Amino acid sequence: MPHHARRSSRSLARRSALGMLVMVLGLILSGAAMPRAQSTPETMRIQVGAEPDGTEVDLDVDIYRPDGGEAPAVLISHGFGGEKGDLVDLSQTLADAGYVVLAYTARGFGESGGRVHLNDPDFEIADAQVLIDTLADDEQVLQDAPGDPKVGVVGGSYSGAMALMTAGVDERVDSVVAQITWNDLADAFYPQAAADVQQTGPFKKLWASAFYLSALTSSAGDASGSLCGRFDPALCEKFKGAMEGSEADADLIAELRTHSPAPTLDQVSAPTYLVQGMSDSLFGLDQADATATALLRADVPVAVNWFNGGHDGQVSASTPSDGTEDGGPPGDDGATLANEPTDEAEEQTQDVLTWLEGTLRAEQPVTRENLPLPAFSYVMPPPSSGQAAQAFTLDAYPALASGGAGGFTSLPLAPVGPTELVSPPGGVPEAVTSVPGLGSVPADVSTYALSALPGQSLAFDTEPLTREVLVAGAPQVSFDVTSSAQTSTLFVSLWEVQPGGPVLPRKLVAPVKVDLTPGQSERIVVALPGGTWSMATGSTWRVLVSATDGTFRVSPETRIDDVQLAQPELLVPAEAEAVAVAAPSRWDGETIGVASALAALLVLLAILGVRARTRPHPVLAELVDVPLVVNGLTKAYADGHLAVDDVSWRAEKGQVVGLLGPNGAGKTTTLRMVMGLIAQDSGTVHVLGQPVYAGAPVLQRVGALVEGPGALPHLTGRDNLSAYWAATGRPPAEARFDDALTIAALGDAVDRPVKSYSHGMRQRLGIAQAMLGMPEVLILDEPTNGLDPPQIAAMRPMLKQYAQAGRTVVISSHLLAEVEMTCSHVVVMHAGKVLAAGSVHDVGVAEGRNLESVFLSTIAGAADGAELNAVRPR
Repeated sequence: MPHHARRSSRSLARRSALGMLVMVLGLILSGAAMPRAQSTPETMRIQVGAEPDGTEVDLDVDIYRPDGGEAPAVLISHGFGGEKGDLVDLSQTLADAGYVVLAYTARGFGESGGRVHLNDPDFEIADAQVLIDTLADDEQVLQDAPGDPKVGVVGGSYSGAMALMTAGVDERVDSVVAQITWNDLADAFYPQAAADVQQTGPFKKLWASAFYLSALTSSAGDASGSLCGRFDPALCEKFKGAMEGSEADADLIAELRTHSPAPTLDQVSAPTYLVQGMSDSLFGLDQADATATALLRADVPVAVNWFNGGHDGQVSASTPSDGTEDGGPPGDDGATLANEPTDEAEEQTQDVLTWLEGTLRAEQPVTRENLPLPAFSYVMPPPSSGQAAQAFTLDAYPALASGGAGGFTSLPLAPVGPTELVSPPGGVPEAVTSVPGLGSVPADVSTYALSALPGQSLAFDTEPLTREVLVAGAPQVSFDVTSSAQTSTLFVSLWEVQPGGPVLPRKLVAPVKVDLTPGQSERIVVALPGGTWSMATGSTWRVLVSATDGTFRVSPETRIDDVQLAQPELLVPAEAEAVAVAAPSRWDGETIGVASALAALLVLLAILGVRARTRPHPVLAELVDVPLVVNGLTKAYADGHLAVDDVSWRAEKGQVVGLLGPNGAGKTTTLRMVMGLIAQDSGTVHVLGQPVYAGAPVLQRVGALVEGPGALPHLTGRDNLSAYWAATGRPPAEARFDDALTIAALGDAVDRPVKSYSHGMRQRLGIAQAMLGMPEVLILDEPTNGLDPPQIAAMRPMLKQYAQAGRTVVISSHLLAEVEMTCSHVVVMHAGKVLAAGSVHDVGVAEGRNLESVFLSTIAGAADGAELNAVRPR
């Protein structure tokens, strides 16, 4: 978090820090004692299209308004079986962030009229267009043109499909967030994991039953006693027929396809953020993948996020989470944006705010090159209970069928025992892999005995792995299948063989249903359920093939299938060159912010009370005019890793110095030592001739943003800056708040609570905080992280002007083009060492050769063991 040095008087610094500590403790106690204040929305009824029988319909609507004048709008609804009351927290958060929010109960649910048509374009989607008309007539809603409001549509599951479908028929939609939803509802209920097979897969009977029962029970008090409740009768009869029959209903399949985003995705133009869970037996990653692929084909800006959760609850290292809420089918409404009980919920809400900020308030058109969020982001499963999952990003979304960004890695595979299995009479007993919607079984608990029923299953094992493989995508396996019947239905899953029994990382199976000629072999390629997990060195992995699965309807016909490997290999998506980012936390964002501030203050008190009593290095009079000198810094961690190895460089007045290097080069560790945040093993740091150590008085002349911004979430941006400066003990007149607020460029948002800020807004506030008092040395660690291209461009002249006034700026960055356009000097680090240092010209940048080529050749030379002579900055 941003760091500013304290006043040289230790007693004054202690009083300031204690005052801030009291303030933070007061915030914690008041936050625990008083729930968040909710504003009262405007409640109204809005008439929409009538039912097929002519019954008039109106919807139950709440409108939440932000303080101030005109603002963009956000249209939101709930998951299947829910109502607008589920959306209160999200609506309030969006209103606090400066949006007019229209939250409504969908047709057929709660207090709204009408019947459930499962997102029929003529009913639910037409309803959404009427609500956009309402926003177009609202005087507070910002307009792109008369009758065209600036509006984003946000939804999860049932309403996520609504968001995509509305964008496909209404060009007024400017931004879409669609979470855990479907691309083709027919494919979701009749999934097919066999590649290049056109027929539908087996019917997902348990989830269909959950949908039916939810619509039925939501009609409590309906005197009609109908077995369809509030379901549209015609659609209801088709659903009951599918659940009671044995063959796919062609009419139902055709209708489900029309109740899906897929048919109109080529008409979508709005930037779209897709969030899909990896613990989801209802709508898997394949559904988001199909949507992303179609949108990218139509040149729509798209970002995709895979998270540890979904309709089946939260993936956990040791404890399950049911992910359910009252009033809906298990897992559906409970997994929406409004009320998702997962560890990543707060992170997802912040991402939604970032997406809306970067699309509805963008100063230029959003393209694939300036997306508000990474084009692709995903997390690994949490390593153990209580630990956060590691997150990664890529600058392009790789389709599942391609094997991810790195293609496929082949793992040798061989059969374990017989290769024949029997489908029992009537399909009973049924294998049980998981119970949809009732939560994930703990990762270290084996359910293999329930899934691998004797005689009804067969297995293929890999050899023990010789190296770790990180999977991010959908593995594949090929079979030659010979059956005694004309149709074979198989269920394929991937297990890790452990001493306590095989375990299933994602609790999902791949259903396959293919027509065959009895006695003749047919080759099929099976795409296993997509997701992320780690295959450890020495581990063995098992492909299990079963004749039944309790989630699906299978043929009652008895049959024998012979399943041979077409190729003796399991293909897994190779590890991509992804960028690791800070993992989502188990705590909510407000707790993190307050706890971080408290922890920093406690560390500060310890520093002031103990470590500031010593001065490990002398003052160097010959360096009194040199802003920053780093000499021989070395830092090794407890595990023996040498993060920084004899690093030396310096920064002069008027210079903007770029500290460059790949991830793990030691840049941030170096800057933390430069700031006195951690102690070096050897070497020195001097600022203007004064030694730097924890609590050193000279640090009051240094401002920094290191390892991301930190702020108290309940305070406004302005109040955060004021409180921060007060903790330094320096007079308010020295802060130059107006200059800092100009730099932040937050507009009216500076007077809103920081908890409503997007990531980019928090980053700008952190940079402004580092510049309070206009320090002589300014250190920024990845300052452009989270900023869009216009904001990055605006920062370049500001940093140059800051240095031209006789100050010094040090920037750590991996954006080589930005460094080349911003910095006068560079320091190139790799594997903890300085490989080159000097002016941009001195390190080899000349006409026809840019900084990227110099950087890459320098790193390559280091990897080849070449000797490089560092050129010291002039």
